[in-house]
Amino acid sequence: MLDINPILLLATFVVFVSLIAVLNSWLYNPLISFMKKRDEDIKKDLDKVGNNDAEINELHEKAESIIMNAKLEAAALREKVIADAKELADSKLEAKRAELAQEYLEFEQSLAKSKEELTNELMGQVPMFKEALKAKMSQI
Repeated sequence: MLDINPILLLATFVVFVSLIAVLNSWLYNPLISFMKKRDEDIKKDLDKVGNNDAEINELHEKAESIIMNAKLEAAALREKVIADAKELADSKLEAKRAELAQEYLEFEQSLAKSKEELTNELMGQVPMFKEALKAKMSQI
């Protein structure tokens, strides 16, 4: 029935072992070394990325601090400009008030002078009014 040939069995065994040896040296060892090198490269890249993350976070914090300082400086500058503008407006307002007060004083003086002139003129015309009044009374 089943006939086993020892020479054929030995030859198959030798071919199998030699095939394993050849595949080990030509395929498996280079493949394993390539995979180890790839794993090492991935670890190096991850370390670099981790270092880059730390550097990015540091730069981000620096940028945030610069932005915060710029906002504070802008707020201080804005307050200073507003205070200067208020001070300038107040000084202009005070100058205009002084000018208007002076004009009002001059107006009051001219009004008093006009009143005095009108009073003098009317006082000068009182005798004429009296005569006109007497003439009207005499007609009644």
